[in-house]
Amino acid sequence: MSAVEQCRSAALGGHVLRCGACQHSQIAYNSCRNRHCPKCQGRLARQWLQDREADLLPVEYYHVVFTLPAPISEIAYTNKAVLYGLLFQAASETLLSIAADPKHLGARIGATLVLHTWGSAMTHHPHVHGIVPGGGMSLDGSRWVPCKRGFFLSVRVLSRRFRTLFLKGISDAHRQGQLQFFGESAALADAHAFQDWLKPLWKCEWVVYAKRPFAGPDAVLAYLSRYTHRVAISNSRLVAMDDSGIGLRWKDYRAKGRTKHKTMTLAPGEFIRRFLLHVLPSGFHRIRHYGLLANGHRREQIALARDLLAAPQPTPDTAPQSSSLEPTFVCPHCGAPMIVIDILVPPHRQRGPPLRLAST
Repeated sequence: MSAVEQCRSAALGGHVLRCGACQHSQIAYNSCRNRHCPKCQGRLARQWLQDREADLLPVEYYHVVFTLPAPISEIAYTNKAVLYGLLFQAASETLLSIAADPKHLGARIGATLVLHTWGSAMTHHPHVHGIVPGGGMSLDGSRWVPCKRGFFLSVRVLSRRFRTLFLKGISDAHRQGQLQFFGESAALADAHAFQDWLKPLWKCEWVVYAKRPFAGPDAVLAYLSRYTHRVAISNSRLVAMDDSGIGLRWKDYRAKGRTKHKTMTLAPGEFIRRFLLHVLPSGFHRIRHYGLLANGHRREQIALARDLLAAPQPTPDTAPQSSSLEPTFVCPHCGAPMIVIDILVPPHRQRGPPLRLAST
């Protein structure tokens, strides 16, 4: 919260800029660079997209969503690292194992998964969005195996495998003492009570949704630009703020037609509570790559996939240009580059150990 409150203010220091063309001057305060700050994600998202552009293959891409049932979402809040990690593990293993099955695709695929923990109203709603190429390499690596046009994998098969993997994983985590329970959920610390609680979850259908394929690589990048570095709420959704609360736009997916788009007002304390529901554990990676796109061998696997698809390899001329060639600061009046002419030092050190009181 301190980082978000102080972002782009004098508390973090800054610099004075001057345009070399029109001599316009302005002060630019430093960003907090916190990954939960809605102001600090734009530049990171652009750089990430440039890095991913060279990974795109000339095939259809599919959007798959894996969602946790509401009862598990309730205990995930106090077990974020364990259950969010298990969500990634179960979703990725589901995709890779079903695709490798000769009854379905019989190929090694790749996937990029992005964790979101919120719904439109900022409530706790953990789910992962997957971007998956429409096909993969044959198990012997000799050819490219495409999906049926407009169809990725059976949603029902994906849903049931995902349910099985996640529930087995959460049972193992409970048995190993990795889960914590508080308040109304405290009784679930008992092994028998926990297994009884899980029984209805084995019987209900879990939500796995596969959307229609994207309309080409540009649409994939446009989607990724909206989803990869998103936080619980963007500044553009805030419509009002006064003593009565904060007004924000949200989408009610249960409603139909134009009534889906609504506005709500939250008391300041409730708004902050909902925002902080989505702070991730320190060091937790919310964007992960699997299969052919796994970081350890991505370049080699993508190059091989391009060969199998008879697609040209990227060249230095066609590869994404580094953002370092673009000016960091641009004049708002004439568009010319601006230079730093003075540094504004923060009034005090932002991070450090707490001060010790002298003993008496």
